[in-house]
Amino acid sequence: MPAEDLVYGYKQLWQVERVHRHLKHTVDVRPMYHRLDDRIRSHVLLCWLALLMIRVAENETGQTWRQMRDLVAPIDVGRHATAHGEVWQVRPLTEEQKALFQALKVDRPPHYLKIVTPTRKTA
Repeated sequence: MPAEDLVYGYKQLWQVERVHRHLKHTVDVRPMYHRLDDRIRSHVLLCWLALLMIRVAENETGQTWRQMRDLVAPIDVGRHATAHGEVWQVRPLTEEQKALFQALKVDRPPHYLKIVTPTRKTA
């Protein structure tokens, strides 16, 4: 075999091993034991789609998945209850978080997720 083909084969093997490590650690795939062929195919397809989504996001932003995850992790939702109802409010986004959502072409979460007013009971 020519040396060029050997190098290409090893690069492909390295990429397959890298994807496997990525699935185990980045996507956090745990062992699953399926008996039915359809479930096995579905599980593999979902893992592949998750990995594809991660790679697209990394390519669009130039950041690693871990960096993006750490950036959006502090986004919290607070529930504020009063006698007049309750409000579900998202913590204000930082400029870095806004830039990430914009780079991914994803809508930012709304500032207010839900406003619930108590209903009056009629007699």
